[in-house]
Amino acid sequence: MTNEEAELAYGSGQINPLKAINSGLVYDAHVNDYVKFLCSEGLNETLIRLITGENLSCEGNLTNWDLNYPSIALSTSLGHFDTMFSWAVTNVGSTNSTYEAIVGLPQGQALSIKEEPSILKFDSLGQKVSYNVRVSGTIDMRALMLGSLVWDDGEHQVRSPIVVFNLS
Repeated sequence: MTNEEAELAYGSGQINPLKAINSGLVYDAHVNDYVKFLCSEGLNETLIRLITGENLSCEGNLTNWDLNYPSIALSTSLGHFDTMFSWAVTNVGSTNSTYEAIVGLPQGQALSIKEEPSILKFDSLGQKVSYNVRVSGTIDMRALMLGSLVWDDGEHQVRSPIVVFNLS
């Protein structure tokens, strides 16, 4: 990775309508997923009702990384961090496809990104496969750490930016 700030410049990727037609994988998120996210961000049920038009409630212990979204943003304190993220992708590309994980990290960062599994296999269109990403490391005076995870089947590259930052 040559430009450390690149993750903040282009996010999950520049929109290319021609590639969007044949994206390979998608991250499905539904209304309830977004409601959980809004609850984790501190919105109360009155505000959520204004947004959704429905009488929905915030229940359980929620974190803002529960949303099945193609990027990771982790706010952490100075020192060691170790967080597991769980996602699911849906195959909208080839019926039989295999995606390999490729992690991108700038040199010199105390950041580790480990995916499990490192290969995703699909046997049908619409098939959903889950995976985990462990983001760990140590953040000192540097307030921003960047990386990426790309799922590649040789035809499609499905990219997720990873940003770790502290607010202290």
